[in-house]
Amino acid sequence: MNKTQGKVHSIISNLVLVRTEGPVSQNEICFIRLGDERLMAEVIKVVGDIAYVQVFESTRGLKPGSLVEFEDHMLEVTLGPGLLSKNFDGLQNDLDKMTGVFLKRGEYTNPLEADKKWSFTPLAKVGDKVKAADWLGNVKENWLDHKIMVPFKLKGEFTVASIVGAGEYTIMDTIAVLKDEAGKEVPVSMIQKWPVKVAIRNYVDKPRPSRQMETGVRVIDTMNPILEGGTGFIPGPFGTGKTVLQHALSRFADADIIIMAACGERANEVVEIFTEFPELEDPRSGRKLYERTTIIANTSNMPVAAREASVYTAMTIGEYYRSMGMKVLLLADSTSRWAQALREMSNRMEELPGQDAFPMDLSAIISNFYARAGMVYLNNGKTGSVTFIGTVSPAGGNLKEPVTESTKKVARCFYALSQARADAKRYPAIDTLESYSKYLEYPEFVEFAKKNISDTWIDGVNEARNILVRGRETAEQIDILGDDGVPLEYHVVYWKSELIDFVILQQDAFDNIDGSTSMERQKYMLEMVLGVVRSEFNFDTFEEVNPYFKRIINGFKQMNYSEFQSDAFKKYEAEVKEIIDERKKK
Repeated sequence: MNKTQGKVHSIISNLVLVRTEGPVSQNEICFIRLGDERLMAEVIKVVGDIAYVQVFESTRGLKPGSLVEFEDHMLEVTLGPGLLSKNFDGLQNDLDKMTGVFLKRGEYTNPLEADKKWSFTPLAKVGDKVKAADWLGNVKENWLDHKIMVPFKLKGEFTVASIVGAGEYTIMDTIAVLKDEAGKEVPVSMIQKWPVKVAIRNYVDKPRPSRQMETGVRVIDTMNPILEGGTGFIPGPFGTGKTVLQHALSRFADADIIIMAACGERANEVVEIFTEFPELEDPRSGRKLYERTTIIANTSNMPVAAREASVYTAMTIGEYYRSMGMKVLLLADSTSRWAQALREMSNRMEELPGQDAFPMDLSAIISNFYARAGMVYLNNGKTGSVTFIGTVSPAGGNLKEPVTESTKKVARCFYALSQARADAKRYPAIDTLESYSKYLEYPEFVEFAKKNISDTWIDGVNEARNILVRGRETAEQIDILGDDGVPLEYHVVYWKSELIDFVILQQDAFDNIDGSTSMERQKYMLEMVLGVVRSEFNFDTFEEVNPYFKRIINGFKQMNYSEFQSDAFKKYEAEVKEIIDERKKK
């Protein structure tokens, strides 16, 4: 079948209008000839015989009349063994294979190694009935089981006509031959291609999330939990600790695969990821965290269209690993830059602008993307999940701007980073009272918490939140009226809220013990802190309240830095109980 061709009609920065000589379709990929270079582009709008294409490269030097060749497929990623421990750009070019310091225009690389041999173990046998996404075999990718699956694009039921035995094969070798119901044979290798803007839906069911994803970060796990297959986002101004929080989540979250999508961030921040991630220890395996990580990087100085593609590339890779029954954590930094890329292309196409010149359908685009996350039941009854947490960088820290507002409508968890908390060195700087987790209201999670944490867990979390609210109110009263202008009880309430803040909400990400806290320990500490909060104390003047509670807080902090239930932990616990007994009303 001959490919459709066309010629460049006009150019507006990286939006190129092409007069076509045949049929083209929305989101189809094309290549524009510029001397010896071929510039990759995507069709984003078709009007008559004019195709509007966004070019993933600089269009400097491009002239009307240049030849354009359409590829008859959408923007695709290559899926197969070898995706982990890789640094890709938004178009899935392997950045480590690129020549020179700077990206060269028109240079595209193969994302996977065609000649590397993988140790394959068959899981299916001749005569088995299979359909798309069923597991045919297994290869070891680093130390993880990477499933070789029936290609997602195949429709209907197939019979395994032949499958190779255990041995070493390349990704290009045919490892199985499938027969469809008409008897036509389909050869299957270890790799397959899938369009990034289409969700992979080869699963049986996609229920609401119910299981908590432990992150080791107390302010998330205790106060605003995210569930396996859930969605959340972290808005916050510059310098509030988004990067450190992402590092903590990637290291300690209960996930098999980590995908980092650096979407439009500054180059120096992305270099930090490249240099630090390979060095991070994986607490789960004792190996390097990089061995179960894929990084998709599109910095702010890379072409704007490729930035828009990068989040879709990351999500598609996440869905691929989900189909293997794995738990995937996808962290995108930042979705604001992705939305800015959408705005830039929308403006160039002269579409009717919405608020702040973003596209009118921004909410729908963000909603459709977040909807691709989730926990699913696979054909074989196993479960897999993609948990998505995006960061938002609102201009000037304004949480009322369109990207934050649109994301709020779809993400179930909202983790607002506070400049005031960051300035006060209270990290993680998540403002618990501004933040929320809608999962606390899900009956499925309530059942899970009762069964796996404790019967009173959610009541305890709500009680702690109420004390924090009252603490903030009393702090404002004390600021206005002065220490001696409010009743003594106000000081007690304020310091009880400070106890929760210092012991539960604040955490040292750089400490080996306090950096990550198990749910068993979080439950123990919350119950102990609430025991203090519920107690009544004897004070004669407000001057006695501050030093007394500081002693209690100090004891609790020493417990946080000690191994759970170790001798040191029990020693500090006994000291805290002694201090409490000094003034506790009998």
